This record gives sequence, C-alpha cells and structure tokens, in this order.
Amino acid sequence: MSVDAKDGAADRTSMVGVRSAVGLLGRRSVAGLVGLVLGALLLYALSGAVVALDRAVAAALNALVAPHPSVVALLRGVTRIGDTMTGVVVLSTLALYLLARERRRLVAFVLVTGVGALALGTTAKALVGRVRPIVEAPVATAPGASFPSGHTLTATVTVGVLLLVLLPTAPVRARRALIGCGAMVIAVVAFTRIALGVHFLSDVVGGAALGIGWLAVTAAAFRDRRRQEGLAVPPVHDGLEPEAAAKLAPAPSPEPDPVRRGTVAAQLAVVAVVLLGVTLGAGLLVTVLLPGTGIEHVDREVVQDLAASRIPVLDGISGPAAELGNTAVVIAVGVVVAVLAVAHRRQWRPAALLAVLLVGELGIFMAAATVIGRPRPPVAHLDAELPPTSSFPSGHTSAAICLYGAIAALVLTASRAWWRWLVLALAVAVVVVVALARLYRGAHFPSDVIGSVLFAVPWLLITLRLVPLEPERARPTDRD
Repeated sequence: MSVDAKDGAADRTSMVGVRSAVGLLGRRSVAGLVGLVLGALLLYALSGAVVALDRAVAAALNALVAPHPSVVALLRGVTRIGDTMTGVVVLSTLALYLLARERRRLVAFVLVTGVGALALGTTAKALVGRVRPIVEAPVATAPGASFPSGHTLTATVTVGVLLLVLLPTAPVRARRALIGCGAMVIAVVAFTRIALGVHFLSDVVGGAALGIGWLAVTAAAFRDRRRQEGLAVPPVHDGLEPEAAAKLAPAPSPEPDPVRRGTVAAQLAVVAVVLLGVTLGAGLLVTVLLPGTGIEHVDREVVQDLAASRIPVLDGISGPAAELGNTAVVIAVGVVVAVLAVAHRRQWRPAALLAVLLVGELGIFMAAATVIGRPRPPVAHLDAELPPTSSFPSGHTSAAICLYGAIAALVLTASRAWWRWLVLALAVAVVVVVALARLYRGAHFPSDVIGSVLFAVPWLLITLRLVPLEPERARPTDRD
C-alpha cells in the first residue's frame, strides 16, 4: 500500500472514531441537556424574586458607565470574548488541534459540549423570552431575549472546555492559578454584559449556572465512558485525560542559547527601526515633496477613476475582500494558524514566528501612520467608518503580506508536495486582492499600498531568516 493510501486510510479511521465517540457522548448528554433547559426555566422563575435588585444594579452601572465613552469602548471590546463566533473559533481550533494529535475522545467532548451549549442557550432564550433591561442612557444594544446571558454561557463553556482538556499539559503547581484566571475571565465577561445595559444580574448568573451545569453533564458522560473502558477516572482538577499530556504538549526542545536569543532580538529591533525609517522617508516624500507633481496627479487620478467606475457587484465583493487584511481578522487567523502549526510540528517556532511578524508589522505601521498623518483620498468611501489612522501606509496591505506570507512559508517548509506552490500563489493573490479592494473602496492611494510593500516584504523575509521554522543544525567543530 502506498504512503498516500495509508494516510487516507488513517484519516478515514480517525474520522470514523470521532463520529463514533461524538454519537456515544451525544446520546449520554441528551438527558442532561433536557434537564438543563428545564433548569433554565426554574432559574428564570427564581429570578423574579430579585427583580428589584436586577433593576437597581442595571441602573447603577449605567449611571457609572454612560458618561465615559472610553470605558464604554473598552467594555465593548472585552465583551467580545463571550461572542458566539469567538466560542466557535476557539473550540473549532481546539478540536482541530486534538484531531491532529489523535485524541478522538477529546475531539468528541469538545464538539458535543460546544454544539450543546449553543442549543441550550438558544432554547432557553426562546422559552423564557425575557425583555432586555431599559436604562436611562443606553450605550449598547443586543438582539434576542435577555435570559440567560448568551455571552456568559459561551464564556463559561469555552473556558471550561479549555481547562478540562489542556490542564494536564500545565505544571501541577500552575493549575489552580489557571482555574482562577479562567473564573476571572468569565466574571469579567459577565460584568461587561451588565455594565453595557444589555443584561440583568440574574441573566448572567443564569448563563454561568447553565454553562457550569452543561460542562458537568458532558464531563460526567466522558468520565463514565472512561470508567466503562476500564480507564482510571482522574480528579477534575487534573483534566479529563491526564495521559494525553505528552501527546498534547509540544515536544521538549533544547534550552535556547541566551546569547543567540539576545542577538536575534537585537537584530530584529535594528531591522524594525531601519524599516520604519525607510517608511517615514517614503511617507514624507509622498506628502511633502510630491504634491503638485505629475506623480501626485496620477496617485489621485487612480483612486478617482476607481470610484467613478464602481458597480454594485464589486461594491459587495470588495468589502469582505478588504476584511482579509483587517487587524482583528489577521490576529484571529494568525492565532488559529499558530495553534494548528504547533499541533502539526510539535514546536513553538511557528507561534513565535507569527507573533514576531504581526507585532513588528503593527508597530512599524502604527508608528509611521502616526508621524505621517496623511488624509484619506478625497472620494466617497464605501466603508461607513474608516480606521482613525493615517492613509499612509496601508495597514491592511502590510498585515496581509505578513500573515499570508507566513502561512505560505509554513506550508512550503512542511510539505514537498507540488500543491505547496499553489498555496504560495494563493497567498500572493490574497495580498493583491486586499490592496485592490482598499483602493477600490476609497480608503487609500496607490502610494499608500506601495509604502506598505516597501516595509512589509523585507520584514517578512528577514524575520523568516532570523526566526527560522526549522532548527539550525549544529555547526561542525575543528574536532569533528
């Protein structure tokens, strides 16, 4: 049998095992899910006894938060930790990581718990139908019913699943601290929902209670299956599968040479400063020396011609295309790619590479944009709100170059198959599409995109050289 055939057979066996485990865990958890829905109705009935407290807390926090826009913006950002999409991305990434490490039972636990939590929250909201709080100075809105808090439920389940699955990989002394940090994350998300005026106190208590209850149901089903298979059932604070620790954690690597590590950090810092200088020089050239010249005329004419030739189809397509370079999207995709690359390689190098690339790119871009301060093109903008940064350089373009270039490098070094070159071509295509979309939507001049290429491409290539994905081989000594 060929290597490809063996790999295909292994993949099919793995997926069959996952489906079997999901089916078994799902059947054992259905009764618990029904019980928790009934429990949600009971919790809501009990919350009627604390209506006065609910309203008092909502009014007090609204009076405290509403006069401070910066506090509201902070709360809006933090509360996204409990978004359904955040939970879906985190748990899906965890499931893929576990699948790559061949832990099928844990994959089933993650999938059943995540899907069940979504069904639990949706069903409870539909049955209860509680109206959202009415506060004096609304600072946020949310669709759907108020009880239970979906964000709190999602945060509870997501944090709980991460802890139950990954605790075995942490040192024993650190586990209590990690559990405490997880509880703090849940509490903070719950607080933001009340402070933003979209939930009552009893809503977030109900969301946390239901999340903990659902985790208890699925964890009990998982542990019962272990018991039936004759496996040891560990204490909850040791995680669900302590024996998986060696498989889940990255392989131990030699201690890095402190001198070498310091040298690389210094080299990266120097490169970043030099590239920032180049970018500032290009920005000052564009904004100070070129105005009134033929180059500036062409720069403006390209954007104006694109704005004049807009059509509905491209208007719709260019929005999602441009978002491929959005900072939030780039960070989210970068985290997911880093997790999967660590799972595949069992090394921290891919995560370190992506962190250095994206942090460095963001630092250079923000510094240059702050100094240059170029106004956006004088055309109608298709985006309702543009980032409050300078037009020069294009942050979307530079972020796309670093992220998708790193993904291509990961694939090129991990595979020798012919299709790896298609991944490289796709990465280049995505960068081009992002740049064109930003021009089309009136967010940047062509010179802004060129300015991004001037620093992002060298930053990508030099970082790949200084933070290699493959460990360096020891150099032969005179005695060898």
